[in-house]
Amino acid sequence: MTNGGKSTLSNSLHQLIPNSCIIAQDSYFKEDSVVPVDNNGFKQYDVLTALHMDTMMSEVHSWQRDPQSFLRQRGLIPESVTQTVITDVYVLIVEGFLIFNYRPLNDLFDKRFFLEIPYDVCKRRRSSRVYTPPDPPGYFDGHVWPMYLRNRLEMDSMVSEIVILDGLKPKDKLLDAVCRDLFQEIDRLRESDRKS
Repeated sequence: MTNGGKSTLSNSLHQLIPNSCIIAQDSYFKEDSVVPVDNNGFKQYDVLTALHMDTMMSEVHSWQRDPQSFLRQRGLIPESVTQTVITDVYVLIVEGFLIFNYRPLNDLFDKRFFLEIPYDVCKRRRSSRVYTPPDPPGYFDGHVWPMYLRNRLEMDSMVSEIVILDGLKPKDKLLDAVCRDLFQEIDRLRESDRKS
């Protein structure tokens, strides 16, 4: 959900997980001039059609084909590092508010985490941030929150094996919980690779 702590958690995970990188859905918004407007005059940013999902998927597939080259191109592995120094597991952190509502992307995930916060906290956090273009008066109640509720229902009907996280918990507690889960998965993948 918007302002739930996705970027903060993703960036913290990236700092702790070797050979990881982040693809953030917010980087794929279409130009403001092509985002549709609803009957109330609100721009419809909270729908998949407001995003270049094809471009985002292309980036994800690029990482899947060759994660080491993907990381090198983004300066996340220094050119001087040799193959033998690099560990065998690569982690792509995909972060966004509609990633679970896009089936082609959702089908690729090994782990799924969803941060949720109550309405009042979400509204307070949203009002303290500066957006370009800025949110017009009434945008949160007239568009953002209703779209979150709609998208959440759709997500719940499409997604299984999702871990719901309380976004009000201290950041370090959330990070610890997710890291434990992810490092278990990384160990499982390493073990699976050794056996094959």
